[in-house]
This record gives sequence, structure tokens and C-alpha cells, in this order.
Amino acid sequence: MIPSSERLSRQIAFVLELDKLKTVLRQTLLLDSSRFENDAEHSWHVAVMAMVLAEHAPPGIDIGRVAQMLLLHDVVEIDAGDTFIHDEAGAADKEARETAAADRLYGLLPADQAAGLRALWEEFEAKESPEARFADALDRLQPILHNVATEGETWKRHGVTADKVLRLAGRIDRGAPALGAYARALVTEAVRRGYLAPAPDGLTG
Repeated sequence: MIPSSERLSRQIAFVLELDKLKTVLRQTLLLDSSRFENDAEHSWHVAVMAMVLAEHAPPGIDIGRVAQMLLLHDVVEIDAGDTFIHDEAGAADKEARETAAADRLYGLLPADQAAGLRALWEEFEAKESPEARFADALDRLQPILHNVATEGETWKRHGVTADKVLRLAGRIDRGAPALGAYARALVTEAVRRGYLAPAPDGLTG
């Protein structure tokens, strides 16, 4: 018999449940366009981005906390599924679906850990702290990078136009102005190359 306490059993149950994140597919393609990335890959990628791009964060930011948020930010999608950023219909009940998912998933843990990890997720969702805004900036930048590298395959598939991506660049600005400027330059270049449809009003940057 494997020795175990109730606390350890609950921690292991949560750890095993996290494996399901590897099965949740996003709309972002891998750079070789061979398949869609999954949530686990995305979470790892943006957490590493936090370390690599830390110098572009606001002064005094806690990068370790940013990385923790990014590793946890999509855990709720195990139950709620991934909602494409440009899916307005899916966004209507996104908050309710994800809150219910947080109740179940973080509820697998011992109460003290459940409260701590859920607080990180809620901080990310609120996007009020400098750490949460920087985490959100990276979460928004990564798909733009992938779309440019894959010649806009996902943008074209969903009929995304430049104005919609520029709105995301505005969110990047909030957390990291230098990265926001870089994102806007990418949008302009993507339109020039034909990877992204121009905005209806012709605005590209």
C-alpha cells in the first residue's frame, strides 16, 4: 500500500488533473503550422516569456509571481474549454464557465493551497496589479507572434481584421508599453505582407 496523507492525496489528485490541460487545443498554430498548440504548451511558453522579457516590465515587478500566474491562468479551461479571443458569442458566458471550473479544480486541493492558487488566477483575471497586467500583455503578445510567423493562418481562417488585433495591442500597452509598440509594428507589417486584413476604416497602426 502506498503511504499517503489526505493532504498529499488531494495534491496528487490536482497534479494528475492538470494533465488534461495538454488536451485543450487553442486556435494558435505551432510555428511550423503542423497543428494547434495546447493550453499546457501555451502556459509554459508565456511563463518563459516572462523571464526572457522581464526587462520590459514595469520597474519593481515580481517576475516570479507573473510566471506563476501564467502557469495557472488557463487551468480553468480544463472544464471551460478555450474561448478564442475574437469569439464574441463565446465570451458571453466565459466568466461563468470559468468560475465554475475554478470552483471544481482548485477545490481538489487542500484549502490553504486552493485559496492561494485561486487568488493568483483571480489576480490575473482582474488585471489590476502591475504583475497581472504584464502577464496579460505576454498572453496577448504570444498569439500575435505566432500569427505573423505562420503568415496569418489563424487570422485568415477567422476573418480577423487589423482593428481587432490593435485592440489587443492596447492591452499589451497597459502592461508593457515597449511590447505594445512592438505589437503595433507587427500588425502594420502583417497588413503590408497580406497576413492580416486591414481594418474596415483602413487603420493599421
